[in-house]
Amino acid sequence: MISKGCEQCANGGKMVIFVYGYCDQRDCFYCPLGENRKNVTDVYANERKVEEDQDIIEEAKRMDALGSSITGGEPQEVMDRTCRYLSLLKEEFGEDHHTHLYTGITGGRENMRRLAEAGLDEIRFHPPYEQWGDLHGTEWEEILYIAREEGLTPAFEIPGIRPETEFLDFLDEGAADFCNINEFEMSDGNYRRMQEEGFELREGHMSAVDGDREEILDVMGDHEKVYFCTSVFKDAAQHRRRLKRMARNVRRPFDEITDDGTIVYGKTTAEPELFEELDVPGEFYTVKSNHVEVAWWLLEEMVEEGDLERGEIVEQYPTVEGTVVERTPVA
Repeated sequence: MISKGCEQCANGGKMVIFVYGYCDQRDCFYCPLGENRKNVTDVYANERKVEEDQDIIEEAKRMDALGSSITGGEPQEVMDRTCRYLSLLKEEFGEDHHTHLYTGITGGRENMRRLAEAGLDEIRFHPPYEQWGDLHGTEWEEILYIAREEGLTPAFEIPGIRPETEFLDFLDEGAADFCNINEFEMSDGNYRRMQEEGFELREGHMSAVDGDREEILDVMGDHEKVYFCTSVFKDAAQHRRRLKRMARNVRRPFDEITDDGTIVYGKTTAEPELFEELDVPGEFYTVKSNHVEVAWWLLEEMVEEGDLERGEIVEQYPTVEGTVVERTPVA
């Protein structure tokens, strides 16, 4: 059975809070952060830039979030900020709002205590790649037990670079509750560095790396506490389901939600009076400052019957920015 955090994520119910873009520990060649997130102090809730704490609450409500994940950069580098957001979420949504955090440093007992007191449920450690296989007897082994003593669920979350049985040992010893392996990916943020390390995209894939996926699955995949998260699942399932949750919350009566979680509607610069003259029900359109948005099928019908000269069908994301995916002219 997968962890509660993973279950919520798989259902598209996990809000992602990016708290800090710096990570002073090391410059991992596989770090996926793009230029807009790497080495910045900005905070984002999903795609929304956070200007004040209320933005986080509004974003959670926008997607009907079941829980939140805290990420960076390194969240433990900004403990005051991280703990404030954790407390804010628990106070607003209650103890059932599940929280987990990704970290690449151990942090120590005081940080574990502060995170637990603020409301963190689950902490996922990502030890430096160069230390894999030699973690026993180090601070990485110690922090797993410390985290549990302070009331957190300790786990590993690692990129699928190669199989490593030491993580299985930690699971069998009861030190960690689970180990998530994310399929190794290339992104805009790490593409050049990944190529310099000799990695290439797998044929036919947009982000998955051509590497040791099958070997990792052969060595680690049968363990009941190991979960392999594919790039296809993250992109096609998690992200799409999160968009659908948003779309269902923000859609107007005339908006259509696509299988990809986008919203489709019609748009025209016709005068609003035209809709009144044609007795178009109010739930089928809304008047903006310089245009009218309307059910896309009604727009097509009005153009075909000559009531409108032209218009366009708009497909956009249900995010707060409302990024437009496609515009299709209708004339």
